[in-house]
Amino acid sequence: MELFILSPILFPLLGLLTNATLGRRMSERAIGGVATLAAAGAFLMCLLMFGQLTASEEARLSATIAPWISAGALNVSLSFLVDRLSIVAMLIVTGIGALIHMFSVGYMHGDERFQRYFVYLNLFLASMLVLVMADNFLVMFMGWELVGLCSYLLIGFWFKNLKNAEAGRKAFVVNRIGDVGFVLGILLIFVTFGSLRFDEVFARAEAQGEALAGAIGLITLLLFIGATGKSAQIPLFVWLPDAMAGPTPVSALIHAATMVTAGVYMMVRASPLYELAPLTQNIVAIVGALTAFVAGTSALRQLDIKKVLAYSTVSQLGYMVSACGLGAFIAGDFHLLTHAFFKAALFLAAGSVIHGMEHGMGAAHGAHVDPQDMRHMGGLARKMPITFAAFLLGGLALAGVPPLSGFFSKDEILVDAFKHNLLVFVLLGLSAVITAFYVGRQLVLVFAGRPRSAAAEHASESGWLMTVPLIALTIGTVFAGLFNFPGTHPLTDWLAPVVRHGEAPKFEPGLAALFTVLAIGALVGAWWVYRHPERANAEAEAGLGRFLAGGWNFDDIYRAAVVKPFYVASTVCAQIIDVAVIDGTVNGVGRLFRVVGGSLRSVQTGFVRNYGLVMLVGVVVVVAYFVLSAR
Repeated sequence: MELFILSPILFPLLGLLTNATLGRRMSERAIGGVATLAAAGAFLMCLLMFGQLTASEEARLSATIAPWISAGALNVSLSFLVDRLSIVAMLIVTGIGALIHMFSVGYMHGDERFQRYFVYLNLFLASMLVLVMADNFLVMFMGWELVGLCSYLLIGFWFKNLKNAEAGRKAFVVNRIGDVGFVLGILLIFVTFGSLRFDEVFARAEAQGEALAGAIGLITLLLFIGATGKSAQIPLFVWLPDAMAGPTPVSALIHAATMVTAGVYMMVRASPLYELAPLTQNIVAIVGALTAFVAGTSALRQLDIKKVLAYSTVSQLGYMVSACGLGAFIAGDFHLLTHAFFKAALFLAAGSVIHGMEHGMGAAHGAHVDPQDMRHMGGLARKMPITFAAFLLGGLALAGVPPLSGFFSKDEILVDAFKHNLLVFVLLGLSAVITAFYVGRQLVLVFAGRPRSAAAEHASESGWLMTVPLIALTIGTVFAGLFNFPGTHPLTDWLAPVVRHGEAPKFEPGLAALFTVLAIGALVGAWWVYRHPERANAEAEAGLGRFLAGGWNFDDIYRAAVVKPFYVASTVCAQIIDVAVIDGTVNGVGRLFRVVGGSLRSVQTGFVRNYGLVMLVGVVVVVAYFVLSAR
């Protein structure tokens, strides 16, 4: 049974070991095939587990591999749990992950580090599975840190470009800040409850909730600090837009199926604690709503096709986090599920566009433009019809247009916000309209009109290795809303034994109609504004445009308040404290002894009579001392 439960993790581990040891002797297709089959094998095992959970009355599978840490009262085992919540996340991670692996085979063709890329990709998948399958906070933290390591390796994968290396380092450092909060939260959980196992912690929290209200409030706040790092919330969201430096399939994996969803998953898992901390929940709801608004407005003025989607991810994560703050944990998890489909489709479609633009530059013989700059695109709907269809449906789902999946999951969150927190509702509502506008802007700039560069003129559709995953994700984008369709709400029923106090999704026809009209109006408005593509150039040069394109200048603030003072302090430490004080002291002691040694060296004359005289003087001095002391 243990091997069966561990199999989703073991498959990608086997794939990475095979490619790491034998990859140098294998072709690209073989390396990509091994990695993709490993991910697909993990997905198949997750489907088997889903079937077993459906047929089981207990609806959970668990396995303890070995004792891990035993020190006094602390006893932690390397244990894993597959229940109704974790299996949903596992199916997302492995299913979408397998499609991204397949897409990567075509996208990364010819890369000099092709083998290493797929080793990292399989490790990423295994690490995320460790996180979602953990049965205690410490094993979850192990997966949490492994995911952070993989993101660093893959964001900075093309590290020969300094900007890419800096982006990887930025992601690593910013996430470590959040992780400090997560670690402190885990330590406080153990001090408060005497255990780190989910079942034990949640049971003791419910039994002693009122007596431990202060401690639980602090615990949930510290855990949320960890989530702001991983799930890119204010103030730690700044790493995610720069994470576009990695290969586009990596962006899809990070944004749709792995790293950024970790914080949301952790909060849904810890929902019994958050429900006992109303103040923390209010903070979470407001921070999520502010993040959705700030990131959404920032996406309005991006010119890089991937950065629009990056800020979009930050904004949509704000919806999920805000839902957790409102107590609508299942609605947040539902949006996580639908978002995984349409955001993966959008990122892979963006990757296909970039691939087509690069092919167009080659076909145009000397046409050199930035293949990610939307100002150089246009007219790609005719050149890349499959990619266009995937981007169109993914974009409409992101904008919340019915009957696509994003409409249903976003509507649930807006209804909960309307009923529980008017400020959060206003911020999320404005973000929804903004989302539809920047989706329309992106569709017009990339696919409408005529090609605005030779690269776009010569662009062509990607091969089947890239279009098949796009088609599969687009199908999911269309139908994923059925997983929690109003009236039947299967996801709510499925998660009810694990995510307690979850309510059936509510459908408010008036709100749904209002936001549908607003979304369509914003899409039409974007077409009207950007039917003249040169407007994007003017906006980029305007003061407000620069402010929004810079993500509300958060990076500039950090650079002025943290980075530059740190560099100044480092320079002072290196040049003054280290060189002048520490090295000066050590070198001064050395010089002192050299001078003293040089002086004493003159005493060594080599004449016995001199030594005898010194000894005589010494004896006289000693005798005189004792004589005088006796008196």
